[in-house]
Amino acid sequence: MARTTRKRSTLANRAIAASAALILGGGGLIAVNVYASAGEGSGQSPDGTQAAGQSVSTIDCPDVGNELGEVPQQERGNVDRELATLDTQITTAYQRFADLKQRIESDRQYGQQQILTPLKNERTVILQRIAALIERGDAPRPQNLESMAPCTLRADDNDGQDQGNDQDQNGGQDQNGGQDGGDQGDGQDQGQDGGQDGGDQGDGNGGQAGNGPEQSDFVDIQSVQPNVSNPRNRSGASRGTFTTSCGVNENGKFNPDNVIVAPGVANGAHHMHDYVGNQANDAFASDDDLANGQTTCANQGDKSTYYWPVLRLQNGQQENDANADGGGKDQNVGEIQTPSQVTLNFVGNPRSKVTAMPRFLRIITGDAKAFVNGDANANASWSCTGFEDRQLKDKYPICPEGSQVVRTFKFQSCWDGQNTDSANHRTHVAFAQANGACPNGFRAIPQLVQRIVYDVPPPVFDGANPSVFAVDSFPEQLHKPITDHGDFINVFDQRLMNKVVNCINTGRKCR
Repeated sequence: MARTTRKRSTLANRAIAASAALILGGGGLIAVNVYASAGEGSGQSPDGTQAAGQSVSTIDCPDVGNELGEVPQQERGNVDRELATLDTQITTAYQRFADLKQRIESDRQYGQQQILTPLKNERTVILQRIAALIERGDAPRPQNLESMAPCTLRADDNDGQDQGNDQDQNGGQDQNGGQDGGDQGDGQDQGQDGGQDGGDQGDGNGGQAGNGPEQSDFVDIQSVQPNVSNPRNRSGASRGTFTTSCGVNENGKFNPDNVIVAPGVANGAHHMHDYVGNQANDAFASDDDLANGQTTCANQGDKSTYYWPVLRLQNGQQENDANADGGGKDQNVGEIQTPSQVTLNFVGNPRSKVTAMPRFLRIITGDAKAFVNGDANANASWSCTGFEDRQLKDKYPICPEGSQVVRTFKFQSCWDGQNTDSANHRTHVAFAQANGACPNGFRAIPQLVQRIVYDVPPPVFDGANPSVFAVDSFPEQLHKPITDHGDFINVFDQRLMNKVVNCINTGRKCR
């Protein structure tokens, strides 16, 4: 069956390159050897660095944003900008690490001196600033925040081994709380019945960005057992659906900003985002800017912004962002793929009616740093058309001929009833429990279910012209599928939001 022509982004003037790796000055994918945790004879040295001769692939730093509790409202923007600086520091350190990788593997102290110690010192300054900002806002000064300054060098652990127990450079425990191994291990139990092991996929490298993805990041969807289950509707359930049609980003609106996580910071995401809906979204957009912006949605009452990392085909061809922030400068290379379909549905709750979500409610689903954080907040699902009863959390699907790649995001559907955002951009919303009920203190709101379909060729891992697809990511996250995420800001007008709620609560299907 012939594959349909892939739509291409409006980033224009693409030039064919001999290799996309040349965008970043040469060098192929960083090869890795998985190692055990420090307590398992991994060759980890007493100071927490990898033993000489062992391969390491990325920098693992504690995610400070996830750990922040009370941040005064008036200081949130300032704190977010400091958190964005921490991300920039890691990005810069990772690029230095990639340049020096061979020497670091032969001399573990060199990695400590050239990468980890300078990074720790830089992070300490920013953590002190964050603590001072919080204190200035009349909140208690965070205790032990500076203990999150040290980072580690770690291998690409495709087997889900626990890296959270490795000692940091000062002898303290990894500030991720040791959740990496447990959560990543759970992420492997997605009904994958062995199709992802070395026997099926081999262990070669397929990426051209210099930082992934690898062959082991892909699995044949046909080897995955059905694994989708949903709670049954109970009496009082809200069974309706509201669909908003906002296109597939035909306008070619891209930027590497994230106005939710890093307001006021250009290139705050260090990867490129696709946008549909509101066209005013960039790092500097205020609520008023969004309210007055244009929208690609068919119903002009929906000026919401919907965005997610772009999917690229790493096929040796360049985008015109090859030397730009969010693109080649952040080791995101290849042709941006325009979706063949984007579906945005708002659905109900299996146990109760839903209430209107407040205007300018911000929701992030998934975790852009899940590869090093662990999968506690990971929430993207990967599948193929015709096989959507089989969902993958931490692998890209290899789809059979005639089937297309599908990314699905089911956003948090419970709201605390008070806040449109929170210090860590998570705690003001929650997922429903396994039975469909919202946690105590939360109320059900319309749940955004975002489905994005791509007509991309299956990956090719060997030969003269390797080609793989991958989402954009922070450089140190190695383009892992588990880092996929989606962002939403509600800019429905009140009349349309009332219609959404009424349609869902009365069991109708509306547009």
